[in-house]
Amino acid sequence: MNVKAYRTMTEAVQDLKQRGFTANFELLGGRFRAVETGKTFEPSDLTIVAHYRFEGMSDPDDLSILYAIETNDGTRGLIADAYGPYANADLAAFLRTVPLHEEI
Repeated sequence: MNVKAYRTMTEAVQDLKQRGFTANFELLGGRFRAVETGKTFEPSDLTIVAHYRFEGMSDPDDLSILYAIETNDGTRGLIADAYGPYANADLAAFLRTVPLHEEI
């Protein structure tokens, strides 16, 4: 797959969902969880296949990052976080332990 550039997070989410990244992920109790199924994953079960940073139009401090993630069982989904001082420190620490193999 080719790496794509997106102008907005909404555009990225819509396109990535069309490309099969349909699960919604969250960090819950130190484990990654697919919201729809409740299945949990360890960092070794995951691969970050893409990440995209966005800056708010009216406020440069309004930064966010969107991660496209694939699990070892083939589940593909998304998780978003703030970037910078408003980031979720626990999520950032968890994602630093997840292998990165950007392909989209």
